[in-house]
Amino acid sequence: MRFEAVASLPEVPDRSAPVPVVEHGIEVIRCGPSGTVQDTGRPGWASLGVGTSGAADAASAALANRLVGNAREAAVVELSFGATLAFRETARVAVTGALCAVSRDGRGEGMNAPFTVRAGQQLVVGPASVGLRAYVAVRGGIAVEATLGSRSTDVLSGLGPPPLAAGAVLPIGGAHSGPPPSVEVAPVPAPSADELVVRVVPGPRDDWFTEDALTTLITASYTVTADSNRVGVRLDGPALARARDGELPSEGMVTGSVQVPSGGKPIVFLADHPVTGGYPVIGVVVEADLPVLAQARPGQAVRFRRCGTPRRSGARSRPGT
Repeated sequence: MRFEAVASLPEVPDRSAPVPVVEHGIEVIRCGPSGTVQDTGRPGWASLGVGTSGAADAASAALANRLVGNAREAAVVELSFGATLAFRETARVAVTGALCAVSRDGRGEGMNAPFTVRAGQQLVVGPASVGLRAYVAVRGGIAVEATLGSRSTDVLSGLGPPPLAAGAVLPIGGAHSGPPPSVEVAPVPAPSADELVVRVVPGPRDDWFTEDALTTLITASYTVTADSNRVGVRLDGPALARARDGELPSEGMVTGSVQVPSGGKPIVFLADHPVTGGYPVIGVVVEADLPVLAQARPGQAVRFRRCGTPRRSGARSRPGT
């Protein structure tokens, strides 16, 4: 870890301060665990120990915004176990991501397609039947207060708005990127319920493992555990044996890092991962495949496919190490 001198620390809003009454917006009637507000995150603060955060499945969040005419950066609602939302004002809405039952005052609505929710109506997003995370975008975006330039909830650091709970009211903003697109439904594939395959680039610390460990990683099948969350996908399966003992000095981590703790079972970091870590990273999942892992359900099988060449850090070649 490296410390950087700054003139002053950024101000963080006082969550104990009275919350202003919102007459319009969206009221949360019911929300399952892990419901949050997310946007594209807060990049650029890693030197101060602040991670980027943002939507776990960035592609689905971007699609939801596009369907209602928002900019990609607009805040959306990320749901893992469904929610009931009461609209106090009329809004254009789209639901994307995990396959869910969606209804408006009891009338079924399609996913990946924009529709209008009138003031006084309730939108119900059921728990996912395939995939894990669904995204609800409203035209104008969710206008909760921003922290360090982002409205995202970071569950690891606690930055951003609190996780969604019954009684919370989400303001709707007025910013959008133009008229809503004239599309009935976006032709995107649904998340898969079968074994998932993601590409991984070896390194930068693959030389901390035995020659067989990388082969095991890209040939074995792993299972997503129930301990997974927005910080990372924890996997169960064959342990990855190390070629050396000890731990690394803490070094920077990126989303998609396949970190291997002392037990040998890999963890793939997602949006709310720590900025630094001391366990070696045997590979990094390519950015385009991160949405696949963001939709991985506990119990689902995952395989890694090698992409690129090993990037040795040279640790094996140094005498005495």
